[in-house]
Amino acid sequence: MKKSERIAALEQSMEIMAQELEMLRAIHEIRTLHFKYGYFMDKCLFGEIIDLFSEDCAIYFLGGLFRGKAGARRLYGGASGLNGPADGMMFEHFLGQDIVDVAPDRRTARGRFRCFMFGGVHETKTDAPPSIPDQFMEGGVYENTFVKEDGVWKIKVFNYNVVWQAGFDEGWAHSKPGTLMVTPYSETFPGNPRGPDEIITRTPKTWPQNFIVPFHYPHPVTGKPIKAGD
Repeated sequence: MKKSERIAALEQSMEIMAQELEMLRAIHEIRTLHFKYGYFMDKCLFGEIIDLFSEDCAIYFLGGLFRGKAGARRLYGGASGLNGPADGMMFEHFLGQDIVDVAPDRRTARGRFRCFMFGGVHETKTDAPPSIPDQFMEGGVYENTFVKEDGVWKIKVFNYNVVWQAGFDEGWAHSKPGTLMVTPYSETFPGNPRGPDEIITRTPKTWPQNFIVPFHYPHPVTGKPIKAGD
């Protein structure tokens, strides 16, 4: 191989490695972004959370669609009345089992994450919202879309699906159908000052009913879409 050919091959190899490095960096930044969201949620740092979203974000939660930063501000803090950590209240989010797929242009990405949460109110806390159980557990799945704006990754589509909730004492084997603390939205903004911009009529089921949050990625071996089963 001629020297010029070796140089060309080396330059091509370096270009490939540079692209792969940028892809890995993007995956790391997106994973870190989502994990930081979890830490902010632990302590109800809603102002910090809102800054994680893109200007034209879309947030899907409990049958409601919240659009843009204005919608995010109504959802975070507005629904619970909390803003910042409060003695005697716990919302510990454990996020993991993350799968992040970045688009070839490295401008957008999709991410699937699992959430496991312990929450509740200490017996000495007398002014907590009455809807929050004393001790509860929650499991859910995120299927989010991310976008890179001005060199920074942000959340563009936030789609959290509550899979199950249960009081700590009775556990999931005896939990009642539906969700604890919160109920699916039935009225939009401005009729509901804290409501979503749109009601989503088709919402996922919750335990003891079972469902699959659709996968954003194909089967890793066959390359075919992952079906929900027969």
